[in-house]
Amino acid sequence: MNLEQLRGFATIARVGHFTRAAEALHLSQPSLSRQISTLEHDLGTTLVNRTRGNLTLTAAGRALLPLATRMLADAESIRVEMAELAGLRRGRVRLGAPPTLCVSLVAEVLETYRATYPGIELQISEAGSRTLLEQLTGGQLDLALIVTSEHAVTEPSLAHTEVLVEQLVVADSMQHPRLGQGPVELRDLAMVPQIAFSPSYDLRAATQSAYRTLGLSPNVVIDGGEMDAVLRFVQVGLGVAIVPATALVGRSQLHGRALRSTPRKDTDLAQPNLERTIGLAHRRDTPPGAAAIAMRELLLQTAGQLAQRHPQISLRS
Repeated sequence: MNLEQLRGFATIARVGHFTRAAEALHLSQPSLSRQISTLEHDLGTTLVNRTRGNLTLTAAGRALLPLATRMLADAESIRVEMAELAGLRRGRVRLGAPPTLCVSLVAEVLETYRATYPGIELQISEAGSRTLLEQLTGGQLDLALIVTSEHAVTEPSLAHTEVLVEQLVVADSMQHPRLGQGPVELRDLAMVPQIAFSPSYDLRAATQSAYRTLGLSPNVVIDGGEMDAVLRFVQVGLGVAIVPATALVGRSQLHGRALRSTPRKDTDLAQPNLERTIGLAHRRDTPPGAAAIAMRELLLQTAGQLAQRHPQISLRS
């Protein structure tokens, strides 16, 4: 029995599928199958029910999973401690963030971190907050930026600090503008051609919720885009898009119009939430090592700098 076998077993337990687990581990499916078969032989018991479709754990597999998770976490702690002895000359940081933050805050942080600590290996997971919380809980990440206003951090094994609040704004093309000057009312925006994000984005749910609060449906002309594609479509004038203020940092060809929803006397509907809160989370039982702590401090510092430069971004008080 070795750590690679336990890591393979824990990954299969998490994703419920040999092929997807092999992809996550950058292994071939036969190699992962051999690992699990060897582990079962060493332990003298069957750990995985091999049926068509999703896999399930046997009673022995369910008993092994928390032990394997703890052993993998202990091994990671040893690796972190040894890296710290090297004075941050080598080591690893695994950071997760939503796509909207990867193109802004995270990009600025990584540029500085890489220049300061060139020997530290950086692993980035770009995903929605729900997936990032699962990865953090499963020990696959050291730190994760979470949209806590959409996904509260309720798992007891996780701790988090709220970092910043950013306004939702309307991205419009500087060269082919579709909006006039000044703030945009959400009611008026519903009639303007819009680019919608993929359903995997937290932002899509937040946008849909804002419109539903007012009993509106947006005029979506292109649906299901990823961040870079959506911003490019806006840039060439295909429509506008509701984005977090951080997504437009460094995008000189796009303009962020303030978005608002003014209450009307003839309606009793609640007003939509047009901002989101970002938190930084980590595991309680595996304290961040020196490399991750340096990353955390730089994230907080960079968030403060963004808040000073952009009025639609503020630090969480």
